[in-house]
Amino acid sequence: MLARKLIINQSIQSLCRNMLKLNIQQQTNRTAAFLLSSRRPKRLCSTIVPALGNRYFSTPSATKSLMEFFDDSKNWIENEVKVGRAWKLDELRIKSNKELHQLWYILLKERNMLLTMEHECNDQMELFPSPERLDKVKISMNNLETVVRERNKAYHLLETGETGERPQRLISNCLGLRRIYRSSEHVLPPYMNVKWIKSRSIGYGGRAVRKFLLLYREKLYNEKRKAKNRARNEVMMLLRRNPNIDRNILHSKYPNVNIDKMVSDDKTRGHYLPKIEG
Repeated sequence: MLARKLIINQSIQSLCRNMLKLNIQQQTNRTAAFLLSSRRPKRLCSTIVPALGNRYFSTPSATKSLMEFFDDSKNWIENEVKVGRAWKLDELRIKSNKELHQLWYILLKERNMLLTMEHECNDQMELFPSPERLDKVKISMNNLETVVRERNKAYHLLETGETGERPQRLISNCLGLRRIYRSSEHVLPPYMNVKWIKSRSIGYGGRAVRKFLLLYREKLYNEKRKAKNRARNEVMMLLRRNPNIDRNILHSKYPNVNIDKMVSDDKTRGHYLPKIEG
């Protein structure tokens, strides 16, 4: 009986050793396969992301070459580079967040490249081809930021009932001028931050400040009056040269001008002969 127990114990011990060796061998094989797969060079390719209709934008392959900061060598000797227009708000609103994220970095990379080429052309005293590309990239990035801000506001309004933007309010500086102040985070609360309180508790008053505000408001009023008269004269000349022009277009371009009143004005009709009774 004792011999039988010893034989069973030996068989169990040998089985445990075999299972332990098998587990160690499997773990070794997995580690070797992982190292081989990590050493294998990955294939870099560009990803095409669908956009509006037949319009596509491609994400370039990830490279670490410094030539990515420069334009294609074929465009170095050209005086004009053919490019498309800037991205519109309506086109960006129908895209997903992932596509907007990819497009943002594409535009950022394009902007860095154009700024590098502009700096290099200025150093070499050469003509920078198609400088309007910078304006188109800037407009596209501003429109993309507007779309992302709209989505953030909608999300925060749905979840919390607030816009999620930094709170802002009108404050007066030492000269009495009103400006928008956006709140920012501070380590100390307002009632303990003596430096912040001193910088915001600047009073204004006195005869000199009142005279300055009077002249400043007069300047703003004159600028507004001149702009209104200039728009009125432009509408008058357009109606004089083109009597059948679309009034809706004029109203959209000059909203502060009374178009109906300008049509019936004598100056709009030009020179006219008074009636002579005889």
